[in-house]
Amino acid sequence: MTTSGVRAGQISGPVVPTSEARVAQRPLGVGDVTITGGLFGRWQRINREASMALGLRQMEEAGSLPNLRLAAGEGEGEFVGYRFQDSDLYKQLEAAAWEHAREPAPELARFIAESAEVLVRAQRADGYLNSHYQLVKPDKIYAELEYSHEHYCAGHLFQAAVAGARAGGDERLLAVAVRLADHLVEVFLRQGHPGIDGHAEVETALVELYRLTGTRPYLELAEKFVNDRGHGLVGDSGLGVHYLQDHLPVRQARTAVGHAVRQLYLDAGVVDVYLETGDESLLECSIRRWEDTVATKTYLTGGMGSRHSGESVGDRYELPSDRAYSETCASIAAVHWNWRLLLATGHARYADLIERILHNAFAASTSADGTRFFYVNPLQRRDDHLEGDYLGRRREWFACACCPPNIMRLVSSLGHYTATTGQDVLYVHQYAPGTIRAEPAGDRITLTTDTGYPWDGSVRFTVDQAGGGEWALALRIPGWSASARLTVAGEWVGAVPDERGYVVLRRAWREGDTVELTLDMTPRLVYPHRRIDAVRGCVAVERGPLVYCFEQIDQERGVELDDLALAPGATLRVLAEDELKGVGRTVRIEVDALAVAQPRAGGLPYFTGSSTEPVTAERVTATAIPYFQWDNRDGRAMRVWLPLT
Repeated sequence: MTTSGVRAGQISGPVVPTSEARVAQRPLGVGDVTITGGLFGRWQRINREASMALGLRQMEEAGSLPNLRLAAGEGEGEFVGYRFQDSDLYKQLEAAAWEHAREPAPELARFIAESAEVLVRAQRADGYLNSHYQLVKPDKIYAELEYSHEHYCAGHLFQAAVAGARAGGDERLLAVAVRLADHLVEVFLRQGHPGIDGHAEVETALVELYRLTGTRPYLELAEKFVNDRGHGLVGDSGLGVHYLQDHLPVRQARTAVGHAVRQLYLDAGVVDVYLETGDESLLECSIRRWEDTVATKTYLTGGMGSRHSGESVGDRYELPSDRAYSETCASIAAVHWNWRLLLATGHARYADLIERILHNAFAASTSADGTRFFYVNPLQRRDDHLEGDYLGRRREWFACACCPPNIMRLVSSLGHYTATTGQDVLYVHQYAPGTIRAEPAGDRITLTTDTGYPWDGSVRFTVDQAGGGEWALALRIPGWSASARLTVAGEWVGAVPDERGYVVLRRAWREGDTVELTLDMTPRLVYPHRRIDAVRGCVAVERGPLVYCFEQIDQERGVELDDLALAPGATLRVLAEDELKGVGRTVRIEVDALAVAQPRAGGLPYFTGSSTEPVTAERVTATAIPYFQWDNRDGRAMRVWLPLT
């Protein structure tokens, strides 16, 4: 039985709440939104042409598929990689499913089918499936949940299977997922095994599998895992209870702590359980954590996680630029959490943060050609940066490769996160050229979007199919836009957003009607909260949804990036470029600056008032580029924040 209300033949998306869910808005499917250009379109094209081919190859070379063949009793060799190696394959399968749904490709269908067959053969008769524990520690199954990632891997399998089913793919993948989910229900729900995985993720995945299949125990198990966390049941991983979000029950925890990705996936699951059970206390506690985390623990880029130690969230206002961890997977998990909060509340502030993450922290994770990736996303890199033997450049792959396939699955499903419906309203949250198909008032409508966003702020909608009655179009006015202009069928209308952040246009639309939204793209200076010690006395540059950074390659000859400071009364000048070598289309910004030179000290790099080394200041022009485009050229120094003089 399917409870999600998906129409026969419809390609839906990663999150499809049931008809009984407590939602303010309902998402559209991957098949309902076609992105034809802009940044999102470029990312999807490069993801398909370059990243996916790399990912499919790495599933063999990095060991994920060979491990599972060994678990099936096929071939010779030893387990390769981390204990959560299976999850890389599952994320890659999910990416392939959404990409194949967007535009069918024989190589993707073959990869999904062949992988599903390997999983069928590797799965134990009781439904258990994890190549590491089947091969390396068969006597430790579910005995090391504090660090085993067994449920984490299962969660990613469930999400891959959901994607395959909703995209009309191979049914064997779903059958494997259902057998494993039934096994988890038997062990942890019916038999009462008290354990909880140290890495949250299975909670949100179990809810989605419930939404697809209608199997209520999957939701009950997700609810159990959410309710049991924070009672000391996870165990000791050696990194402490805060690292595992096991320090307090979820309803009592007031802020994000510990491993950033785990916290964010946990809160996505918390909101999912609320949506399907109606337990208001879960929504309330998640919103409370969101408000504190966004206000005190989030980077300008939208990235989260300020400590390399434990890949963790730091103290309030602990947001160093050079030591920012800001893991790519944390950005993806944050999108998942914010998307569910948006569906639950209908408030545009969650779409605002999704936009910030997508255009900055997440976008920076991938090189312009789609073949190299960041695991960590700092906001400053010095010329002599060295982390072990790591020079801080993007890599083709990683020994711990959780990020690249995670990137691919989000890019393949980007259309899902652009628009929603609520009663008789079509909400548009993210602006990209393409086509939106929806049924806000029961009748099918089609909108075409034409925009150069985020390079310019003009967004034009044309009603191609109007439906049979009155309905409303709600457009998000981003929090960064100081003003907005709006015309409907050529006539000016008010562009003041409502209390939720949308301008709502209600009328009986006709085919050919147009709506033109113009957002304020004036570049602006941004100042940090005074408690952020690491960047106190500094300033950053933004334009539209884009955060900017300064790279050494763009500065005047002889000027060291780390000597730059903003000049008093500085003006910002916009330089649009159709094609910058190594980067592509961009808009650079020039700013008046000073090159402040101070000789190296003879001893310690500190001075008293009477012994300050002479400082010279020369007026120069500093040039900034969108943060997401850095590290595509010289690979030298970069910084987001400039000191004020």
